[in-house]
Amino acid sequence: MASPSLVPPAARRAPEHVTADDIAALAAGAAIFGTGGGGAVYTSQLTTERAIREHGPVRLLSVDDLGPDDAVIMMSGIGAPTVGIEMLSSVRQIETLRDEAERVAGRKITAIMPAEIGGSNGVSPAGWAARLGVALLDADGMGRAFPEATMISTNVAGVPCDFAVLSDVVGNVVTLRTVDLSWLERHARAVTVAAGGICLGAHYLLTADTAAGAVIPNTISTAIRVGHALLESTEPVRAVADELEAAVLITGKITDVSRRTEGGFVRGSLTIAGIGDDRGRLQRVELRNENLVVLEDGEVLATVPDLITVVDLETGHAISTEMLRYGQRVSVLAWACDPLWRTERGLELAGPRAFGYDLPYVPFERKDAR
Repeated sequence: MASPSLVPPAARRAPEHVTADDIAALAAGAAIFGTGGGGAVYTSQLTTERAIREHGPVRLLSVDDLGPDDAVIMMSGIGAPTVGIEMLSSVRQIETLRDEAERVAGRKITAIMPAEIGGSNGVSPAGWAARLGVALLDADGMGRAFPEATMISTNVAGVPCDFAVLSDVVGNVVTLRTVDLSWLERHARAVTVAAGGICLGAHYLLTADTAAGAVIPNTISTAIRVGHALLESTEPVRAVADELEAAVLITGKITDVSRRTEGGFVRGSLTIAGIGDDRGRLQRVELRNENLVVLEDGEVLATVPDLITVVDLETGHAISTEMLRYGQRVSVLAWACDPLWRTERGLELAGPRAFGYDLPYVPFERKDAR
């Protein structure tokens, strides 16, 4: 019989429910998949654990479990992660989103799913589902975190987005019907900036017919599994790398962080000087909410849409871009993205050129077992 670590993720048995005891692992795994973005997970972990303890475990549905009467809505936070540290959401926000989505759609929402599994946006939906009394779909729209509304699997698959709803912490509600996701990104970003830099959003009403092949499956259960690997290992960086089939690009010390918040994004770069076996090496990581490109000696080592995550050297926990600091000892992990993002349409939406980098995309593959 094959070792559990060698069984493909899609073939592993997912839990039927998400309980409060799963949330620490979900948060750790979602932070890894956040590739620096999606928001820091600590606050969302606490609020999600509390919601599930108060309202009970959440049923976890696979895409194949969806029936003809099911309606799924994607939910997430939108805005600059740095703002999310200080501006917490209210309980009423998620109820407002659900109520407005049902009003506009003209049908009952039976399940929600994260727009992105990365960061706090991969954790909070479990708590939101508990509060709303609905199921949670074991899938997301990115398989990671991305900063823009256009960069979502349903857009790659050609599924139209009929409407979007945004709510802010003081109770304002905005419903958008845009001609495409590029316009949705512009309007949603403007609303978010007007709301102080962060909102909660709901969009992409999906059914059993439209979800199949248009979302990235099994990402919640996978994040929980990766989180358990991290939390239960005495060598967490190696455990996470092995679970994800990731490469450790460098182990070192952060020697410079350049970061600013503008237009609803965190933008900048960081420099890492190698330590130990990597002494004498120097890498730069470019970021915009998420880690996008890794460079060393003029060579591109990894680029979006493949995943790049900076983790604490001792604990293995991911460090989101807003929490990066001079002097931190870190490792940089990189691994392959979902095949959907390597299609022509996927690269058009989320390849390096979509972020303004005049770089060809070279699929990342782990070359060794460092």
